[in-house]
Amino acid sequence: MANYLCSVGMEVHAELSTNSKMFCRCQVAFGGEPNTRTCPVCLGLPGALPVPNRVAIEMVIKTALALNCKIPKRSIFHRKNYFYPDLPKGFQTSQYEEENPLGYHGFLEIPTPEGGVKRVGIRRVHLEEDTGKLMHLPSGGSGVDYNRAGTPLMEIVTDFPPDITNPDEAKEYLTQLRQILIYLNVCDGKMEEGSLRCEPNISIRLEGEEKLGTKTELKNLNSFRSVQMGIAFEVRRQAAMLDHGEKVLQETRGWNEQKESSFAMRVKEAENDYRYFPCPDLVPMEFTDEYIEGLRANLPELPLAKLRRYQSEYGLNDYDANLLVADRDWAYWFEAAVAEGGDPKAICNWMNSDFAKMLNEEGKTATESNITPAHLVELTKLIADGTISGKIAKKIFAESYSTGKMPKALVSESGATQITDTDSIRAIVVEVLGANPDVVAKYLSGQVSVKGFLVGQIMKQSQGRANPGVVQSLLDELLK
Repeated sequence: MANYLCSVGMEVHAELSTNSKMFCRCQVAFGGEPNTRTCPVCLGLPGALPVPNRVAIEMVIKTALALNCKIPKRSIFHRKNYFYPDLPKGFQTSQYEEENPLGYHGFLEIPTPEGGVKRVGIRRVHLEEDTGKLMHLPSGGSGVDYNRAGTPLMEIVTDFPPDITNPDEAKEYLTQLRQILIYLNVCDGKMEEGSLRCEPNISIRLEGEEKLGTKTELKNLNSFRSVQMGIAFEVRRQAAMLDHGEKVLQETRGWNEQKESSFAMRVKEAENDYRYFPCPDLVPMEFTDEYIEGLRANLPELPLAKLRRYQSEYGLNDYDANLLVADRDWAYWFEAAVAEGGDPKAICNWMNSDFAKMLNEEGKTATESNITPAHLVELTKLIADGTISGKIAKKIFAESYSTGKMPKALVSESGATQITDTDSIRAIVVEVLGANPDVVAKYLSGQVSVKGFLVGQIMKQSQGRANPGVVQSLLDELLK
């Protein structure tokens, strides 16, 4: 089989986390009774005039700034004309042209497996309104729900020719982009609810050829797995067609998650099919330098920058830092604990192990639990100063999680402080050695692995309170 190179352009649609729709005051929400959040504006009734949502515009500009885009001083809305039942107006209010969108000519850096970063060019970030949703009825036929129609929708399109060359890079790009949108608080990123949707455009060409192949678009993928597998399938499908002398059609294709295969939907339209023209009902938007810089100054620290800081400032490894950064609220909880005087590595270890496990078992977030950053700071300090052992700490943490009591109070109530007095521990060691002469004989004959049994007996005798370091030292001394 011939060797083909893959090129992937990414179109990502993100529903903005506004309270109201793009051009009217209807509520934005997921689900609900069909056609209950509509009005003459979002239904496109005669005489109804749109009023732009200022918050949605600011959200798109903030995203464009985070993606290193240029912001135009003047931007207008266009009408994208096509007929489909989920589009009540007969057109979609969107944005067109190279330098008219609210953001253009930017880039997003994604981490590479080698530990570096790759820059993916962003062609445009524009604002439009979402369509309604077609619903297939159990009795046959279809209905349409216009609750979603008019929801502020941001589209982020990568540059051409594409910088993404394989399914893994596409998944990483989408992962990084989703994190940025969540950190900016402009989209909830819930792909399963359709608030973040991806449409990759895939083409292949023979190695050595400069001209890109014919592209196909996979429509409305709503999971990282679907993006990764869908692109891989399209590469295989197109390669098989070319190997058999067939032509790849420029078309829009759907994705069947169960069969893990794509299917043809319609021949892909060209831009001139949509008859774009400036929307006569909306005045141009104009932005000053002061306004743009004011939004830039209020951007939060973005995920990749936070990841690098955790590694350089706190000495966290790549795995732990990624676990913290992957969830915005988890990262903020970690930083709150560090701000209260917690040791970053110790806090991270407890968060990514015992704390995460307990939260997952109950389906809770950190803020919904009884544990606050102060709890974990106090617990790690009790371990660090030798007041309690790591084993006791696990019991104390579990009780804190259950009751909300502070670790120091629980240690005081139970008397579960760590025994560090050498003479007290020596007495326990001598007692354990005297009670297990056969095990001692095995150790002295060269079976050093039995030492673990003796350590376990000593810790059991001390109810887990003996200092492990002192135990090891005395055991080595007395076994000689």
